[in-house]
This record gives sequence, structure tokens and C-alpha cells, in this order.
Amino acid sequence: MPDTMHPDGPTPYPDDTTCTAFDHQHLLASGALTDVVRAAKQALDAGTRGPLLIFDDHGSRQIEIDFRGTVHEVLARLHQGAVAETVGRSPGRPKLGVVPREVTLLPRHWDWLGQQPGGASAILRRLVEQALRDNGAKERARQAVESVDRFMRVMAGDLAGYEEASRAFYRGEQKRFATLTAAWPIDVRTHLQRLAAIAWDERKDAC
Repeated sequence: MPDTMHPDGPTPYPDDTTCTAFDHQHLLASGALTDVVRAAKQALDAGTRGPLLIFDDHGSRQIEIDFRGTVHEVLARLHQGAVAETVGRSPGRPKLGVVPREVTLLPRHWDWLGQQPGGASAILRRLVEQALRDNGAKERARQAVESVDRFMRVMAGDLAGYEEASRAFYRGEQKRFATLTAAWPIDVRTHLQRLAAIAWDERKDAC
């Protein structure tokens, strides 16, 4: 069984996180996470029927928010991870920019890391940085394509022409993609077309 390296504490959302919220198929808010969550909480308190979904702007992953309590309580919980990490950290040099995560490796991987100078964390960081340098453009293209796919499946999976539009996107058939999505709700279509344009540009750069 793989061994697991556990983080020192919960991982907070980065301060520079930007996202986009949809109330059913209508754009509710877009921008900094705090501003979007505030708008979403206000919409929920006003009785919106939803569903209310929030997507991070980098990869279109859904952001799960605990909306219980007041707006102040909801916003405070966004950074509880950061507070817990700061309180639990021993005195010494601050780990600026370090975000703890869980890493699962096989025993032979841990054995190899243990034989390298600098410790497991330093080795893993160097390997990631090297991979980013070697495959940066391809990696950005892959992430951009996955972003489109995630958003499209959630927000347009039940819409007419979804399968055809998905194939057109992957083939880079921009005009056909625009035609197939023309009848979709305008906010969904506009956001999706922006994501698709980024993905096509990144794929072009990676070639």
C-alpha cells in the first residue's frame, strides 16, 4: 500500500484566488474569492433557488463553501486554514509561500527520496520545477483543456449539442464550436468561450 505524507494543517484558499459564481445558468459574480463568496451568500439569504456553483478561474474546479451563519462567519471560515497553520507552527524561519498538501508514494519512492540530499520536500520541489521548465507549455495547454472540460460537463452537460460541441472543441473547430453553443444560456456560453479561447491559444503555443 502507498504511504502517505500528511500536511501540517488544513490548506487555505490562496489570497489571490479568483473565481466565478453561477446562480443556475446565470452569472452571479466574478472576481476575488472573498467578493464572490459575499455575493453568493447574499443571494442565498435573498432566497435564490440555485443551484449556486462557484468555479475557480484557474482550472474550473468547484469551490465548496460552508454558507452557514452570517456573511462575516462565512468569510472568516475561508481563512481558518491559514490561522490554524500559523498557530500550530513552531518558532523559526517562516515558510513563505509553502502550502502543505498530502503526497502519496510507494515505498520504493520513499526509499529513493531518503537517499537524496536535502530531504523529501526539497527533492520534490526540484523535480516539479524541472518538469515545469521542460514541459511548461504542454502542461499549461493540458490544464487549459481540462478547465474547459470541467466547466462544460457541469454547466452544459445537459444542454442540446453538448457532445458535438465537446468534439468540436477538442478538434479545434472554433466556428463549429461557436455555432453549436450559440443557443446556450448567454452567461454559460460567454464564460465557456473565454475558457476555450485560452485553451486553443495554449495548445497553439505548445506545438
